[in-house]
Amino acid sequence: MKAQVLHKYDDDLVAPSWVDYEDVPDPIIEKSSDVIVRIGGAGVCRTDLHIIEGVWRDSQDSDGNLLPLIMGHENAGWIEDVGSEVQGLKKGDPVIVHPKITGGTCIACRRGHDMHGDDGSFPGVSCDGGYAEALKTSVRNIVKLPQTLIPKEVAAYADAGLTAYRAAKKASRHLLPGEKCVVIGSGGLGHIGIQVLRSMCAADIIVVDPSDLSLALAESCGADALVKADGNEVQKVLELTNGRGAEAVLDFVAERGTTAKGLAMTRDMGSYYVIGYGEDINVSAFEMITTEKNIIGNLVGTWAELTELMELANRGHVHLATQEFSLENANEALQALNGGKVKGRAVLVP
Repeated sequence: MKAQVLHKYDDDLVAPSWVDYEDVPDPIIEKSSDVIVRIGGAGVCRTDLHIIEGVWRDSQDSDGNLLPLIMGHENAGWIEDVGSEVQGLKKGDPVIVHPKITGGTCIACRRGHDMHGDDGSFPGVSCDGGYAEALKTSVRNIVKLPQTLIPKEVAAYADAGLTAYRAAKKASRHLLPGEKCVVIGSGGLGHIGIQVLRSMCAADIIVVDPSDLSLALAESCGADALVKADGNEVQKVLELTNGRGAEAVLDFVAERGTTAKGLAMTRDMGSYYVIGYGEDINVSAFEMITTEKNIIGNLVGTWAELTELMELANRGHVHLATQEFSLENANEALQALNGGKVKGRAVLVP
């Protein structure tokens, strides 16, 4: 089959191309629980850029043997083949794939928290993923899609959408009608988070972004107020919140100074949700004690939360803005993402 393969890191993201389009062996059934998915769409994520620049090297490639790697951890498509134990799935069924493969027997997995399982693999990050014509996963990772949803249009929900959903779901559980929620970044994750918040609570949603294109997308997704990130965004948010800050701040960027600004936008006893990553959070113990602010990390959601998100999509409550690229043009998609030229989410289609 054809795949896009990463052969070397580029610490400064300056190379004209990062992956090579080449022939690789087809994935095969090895375990009775294995499932082969014919890829209909693979999301292009900022995590892929972080993989290319070596951010994940210490945790995933400490021995230097990870590359060559087929990236792509946001995948949807159709069942191609299944292992002998797999029931309820047949060739041609449309599916979306939860990104982490686990054994399912540790206490975290038993409680439904697979992302915190003791073992497992993460296709596209720790092993070959979906920048290819086919992908091997486990039956535990499969969510069947209703016929109303097309794989290439929902693929990026598998990680970006699921991460945004998990954070917005947490915030929606305490946001009361009329309270304020700030969303920092209305890109690939943020625009999904806005729609989830709009569907699950009645808080006023304030979106902060430096891009007019992203702010326009945020408005179309249901934002109540738009703030241009021009250096004065903290003051503008405080003006919109009567000087107190917001009850919840969801930071989908977490770099270039947004962590400090996000905490400054959070009211006392409010919650700052960090979803993006790229810089450290620096806050004194004294400030944490006196303001009683909560800092809450957010990993990708669970298998059950992916089914919940697909139900929201099926009902038309969330819509994923996508920009389609052919698998052969993966470098173009990655360069566009790195250059801030993608509206919503880039998706590779074989």
